Amino acid sequence: MEQITVNTKPIQGQKPGTSGLRKKTRTFKEPHFLENYVQSIFDGIGGIEGKTLVLGGDGRYFNDRASQVILRMAAANGAAKVIVGQDAILSTPAASHLIRKRGTDGGLILSASHNPGGPDEDFGLKYNAANGGPAPESITDKIHAATQGLTRYRITEAQDIDLSSPGTSTLGQMQIEVVDPVADYAMLMEEIFDFDAIRALLAGGFRLRFDAMHAVTGPYAVEILENRLGAASGSVVNATPSPDFGGGHPDPNPIWAKDLVEAMMSDDAPDFGAASDGDGDRNMIMGRGVYVTPSDSLALLAAHAHLAPAYKGGLKGVARSMPTSAAVDRVAEKKGIACYETPTGWKFFGNLLDAGKATLCGEESAGTGSDHVREKDGLWAVLLWLNILAETKKSVKELLSEHYAEYGRNYYSRHDYEDVETQKANALMDELRGKLGSLPGQSFAGLTVRTADEFSYDDPVDGSRATGQGLRIGFEDGGRVVFRLSGTGTVGATLRVYLEALETDPAQCDRDPQEALAPIIAAADEIAGIKSHTGRDAPNVIT
Repeated sequence: MEQITVNTKPIQGQKPGTSGLRKKTRTFKEPHFLENYVQSIFDGIGGIEGKTLVLGGDGRYFNDRASQVILRMAAANGAAKVIVGQDAILSTPAASHLIRKRGTDGGLILSASHNPGGPDEDFGLKYNAANGGPAPESITDKIHAATQGLTRYRITEAQDIDLSSPGTSTLGQMQIEVVDPVADYAMLMEEIFDFDAIRALLAGGFRLRFDAMHAVTGPYAVEILENRLGAASGSVVNATPSPDFGGGHPDPNPIWAKDLVEAMMSDDAPDFGAASDGDGDRNMIMGRGVYVTPSDSLALLAAHAHLAPAYKGGLKGVARSMPTSAAVDRVAEKKGIACYETPTGWKFFGNLLDAGKATLCGEESAGTGSDHVREKDGLWAVLLWLNILAETKKSVKELLSEHYAEYGRNYYSRHDYEDVETQKANALMDELRGKLGSLPGQSFAGLTVRTADEFSYDDPVDGSRATGQGLRIGFEDGGRVVFRLSGTGTVGATLRVYLEALETDPAQCDRDPQEALAPIIAAADEIAGIKSHTGRDAPNVIT
């Protein structure tokens, strides 16, 4: 065993996005690429000598090999200890909880979230800070700067560490503790929710189906839903994590979780359906014959969270990403609590949660969470829904109908144009940005523009400012369209178009969303020239 210093030089393209660095797996496997980025993380956070870190990932292809490299580098850089999930597995929310519970100095999470996995697909790595949340821009900027000036990295030459069973070992002077990836997280869920009430619901004939999508939440869902809560064996499907997610796309939406949608729309549908993504931080919620949009799910959870033990005292506030619908705003207004609108990226919720300004947070991209960790949490959202269903003894469809009757419905959809040539995507955004000032007062597809701006965010906790967070256009009737380029892809650019229409007439709250949004969709294309810029007649994905 020997600690060595390897001479290297900066590698371009190692700038972290909204949640770490995501690239094609083959890129991460190129000479020095992973090592350079890991060393830049260590240098960017001020070194790791004497520090304790958490390490784990979603089990995608290259997760095991990358984990061994990171352990050897951590030892060479003087870390005191690394706590690793068994087989280098940890869901993202479980990693966040472990960082917080153990009081570590942060953690490294290996995941590209909802992106596909495999030799020709995607891989990712991010650093979470000591609060358990994704590193804020003040840290990721330092990591990026470190990548640009890197001249060496440190690594230990050693055999692979056995991560197959819980226990402790050493690598040089560094201690390695392998832990059960599920146990601590499951215990936390038992503290938050009324497991007795949920057990009674399931014992009474209530049926559920949870699609783990061959991803990391499989073992967590089996342990909690089946073993601890008593759901019928087989209620969790696709429960064994796979390096390529069973050849699928682990993104919990109606397109990629098609089997779940078909089951929930069938004549013999279970009472409740849910899915989670690659690393366990996203969720999709369905009832018998009904799909719940992430924006509506956040609003309904905010309205009923007090039914779960951890939130019985009420919510301190709620927060949503800017592109998420304003449905939760209407709940917050009626409850008399604060509602914060932040840029996309869970790291922006961290300050609000740490400062006690918000309890529930959510993003339209199927991410919901609370102050129990500093990440979105797919299985937590499922359990909160089950707790609410157990207490109200109503169906998902009944809860939604009652919610719309009380608060109105924010019809909502996201249209994704994937793998658009970066130059074309930037041209669309630049042209639209240039005419924002002239749009108010103009009419498009029968809708009159009331406001048009580029979203900026002033953090109410630390005073930091985030600019260039998306182009917003508001209409006189309360409708809205938002344009953003995504930071989570690995090839080209993904143009995301967020569409929203407010309906307050209960008799009009049961329409097909695409039909209700048709005028907004037409106006969005007319304003931005989506077809002319991208050459696309339709989006790749509609959610």
